[in-house]
This record gives sequence, structure tokens and C-alpha cells, in this order.
Amino acid sequence: MVSERKKRAASKIEPRKKSRKNVGIKVKVKGKPAEKTAGQRVFAAVLVVLPLVIGVMSATVTGSTMVSFDAFNKPPLMPPALVFPIVWTVLYILMGVALYLIYKNEFKNRSDYKMQAAEIILFFVQLFFNYMWAILFFRLEARWFAFGWLVMMWMMVLTLVMMCAKNCKIAAWCLVPYVLWCAFAMYLNIMIAVLN
Repeated sequence: MVSERKKRAASKIEPRKKSRKNVGIKVKVKGKPAEKTAGQRVFAAVLVVLPLVIGVMSATVTGSTMVSFDAFNKPPLMPPALVFPIVWTVLYILMGVALYLIYKNEFKNRSDYKMQAAEIILFFVQLFFNYMWAILFFRLEARWFAFGWLVMMWMMVLTLVMMCAKNCKIAAWCLVPYVLWCAFAMYLNIMIAVLN
């Protein structure tokens, strides 16, 4: 009788042990993260470099007008000429990183995807404004019109930062130096327009 009771008790305990082991296996097993393909890496690099390419194109178009610009009256706080290409290179790279982060950000519902699309569109609109501002200011010498153009661009970048702050904070921080530099550029733009 005693041996039969032990067998019955053992038969009840064994399924519980097995079930616990099975539960433990389910919890521990995780899928491997998907590795980036070569095409995805190339596309990411394109997104990061794209703003820098636009900046180089803008500098190429306006490069011949810099000689006459050097003869203008400069406002206080005007940095040396060497500072501008260094600052803009850093800013364009940060812009590219922000664009990549916005693009690869994962969302959970349709409204978030609409926000992502709006951020990408706004990014490229402000990038177009960035490209055209140099032409307006240097090539066409439309200083006052360029100032209004720059104000609109600054507002777009600021709006983009606030949008990114809700769902991609790193991208927003990447664009903060751009916002600050655009504000400083507005000061330089209007002061040069007044002094010349």
C-alpha cells in the first residue's frame, strides 16, 4: 500500500516538473536580431551623407561670390571665414544622422507613421530652403529676402525638432545645434543687410 501511494505521488509531481521546464524554455528562447544587409547599410550611409552633398553643391554654386562678400562691412561677432565650412560640415553630418534616425524609427500605429512621413517631408523642405538661402544671399545678393527666407527655414527646423522630441529624442538633439546656428545666421544676415 505504501509503495503504491509513493508511485501515485511521484506520477503527480513529474508532470509539474516537466511543465515548469517547458515554461522556462519558452521564456529563455528569444529570436536573433535581424542583421542589416549590405543594401541597408548603403542606404543608411546615403541618408547620412545626403545633407552634406547638398551643402557641397550649395557651396559650389556660391563659391565665386565669396570674393565680393569679403569686401562688405561685417557685423560684430562675425566669425572668421574658416569657421563656416567647419561648422556647416558638422551640422550637415548631424542632419544626416537625424534623417537616418527618423527613417529607421519603429512605430506602433498608423498615426505614428503619419508623423514619421511628416517629419521626413519637413526635413527635405527645410533642406531645400537651406540650399536656396545661399543662392539668394550670395549669388543674387537679395539680403532682405534671404533674411525672410532664413526665418521661415528656422521655424521649420524648430518645428521639426519639436516633432522629433515626441518620438525620436536623439534625432531632436542632433538638430538642436542646427537651430542655434540658424538663429545666429539670422543675426548675421540682417546685420549685413543693414550695414551694406
